[in-house]
Amino acid sequence: MGLEDAKNQVDHAFTRKDKRGLSFENTFSGATSFLRRRYTKDLTGVDLAVTGVPFDQSVTNRTGTRLGPRAIREASALQSPDAPYGWGYDPLGKFSIVDYGDVAFDYAMVSDFPDVLTDHISGILDAGAGSICLGGDHSITLPILRAYAEKFGAPLSVLQFDAHTDTWQDDNMARIDHGTFMYKAVKLGLVDPTRSVQVGIRTDNPDTMGFNIIDAREVHERGPIEAVKKIKEILGDHQTYVTFDIDGLDPAYAPGTGTPVWGGLTSAQAAIMLRDLAGINMVGGDIVEVSPPFDTTGATAIAGAHVATELICLWGWNQRNRKA
Repeated sequence: MGLEDAKNQVDHAFTRKDKRGLSFENTFSGATSFLRRRYTKDLTGVDLAVTGVPFDQSVTNRTGTRLGPRAIREASALQSPDAPYGWGYDPLGKFSIVDYGDVAFDYAMVSDFPDVLTDHISGILDAGAGSICLGGDHSITLPILRAYAEKFGAPLSVLQFDAHTDTWQDDNMARIDHGTFMYKAVKLGLVDPTRSVQVGIRTDNPDTMGFNIIDAREVHERGPIEAVKKIKEILGDHQTYVTFDIDGLDPAYAPGTGTPVWGGLTSAQAAIMLRDLAGINMVGGDIVEVSPPFDTTGATAIAGAHVATELICLWGWNQRNRKA
């Protein structure tokens, strides 16, 4: 396996027969699905669908995250030959995971987009699969939460890695805004802030709506291990959706994003926290706000690909014994 397979494997996104297992095709060539998973719209027997949401028409600063899913997929090619480090199990071998492609929508009918995305995610969940979404700006999380709340019941717990709380007041539910979506999620009863956590916050917002906040300074001072202990105590066994805004990381580690803020988490802190969160009752997740036009070295897309892979591992942690 490995080097020998690399001679023969190519375009695994289309040619692979098995939905399980690693991929050893050359990382610098071939069609770039996420982790070389098979592109398919057939969810029969699928455990988890990775899907792209190339939407960035609700941003308050600079655009570009519509190109995020493509860049994350390309960056993930380097991870496809190996089991994720430090987890003690291989989710790519354990679960049937596919790349479900992107959500289709009319870019000129922005007001229709939230319902289109909710239906897209509902289709995945109704087929019995979970979803990990590649954004896109952070407004996409609200229509995704609608689908999850309908499937699993509301309110859900949320674990949000972010520089911003995204709880700025906005009572016009027709507006689509990546800075107000969590305010609306609470107002709509989709999320219970008292058993949810926002990590990495470092921008001022007078109304945090009751969310438990572990700001970036607390992580720096107390460390990621202590932060995880606090997160787990708050989340308990509640069904939790995990949303990771890449601007939760400091711009030194993730410059390619629309609203960068200094003083953020390091990639090492994020890696430790995501790994040590194993055991939370995660039902789904997303990675958002990767903006390739500002990602001159590709570091942000690489971070996004790693986050998405860790979310798969985290989702699979409690599921793995059920697939024995």
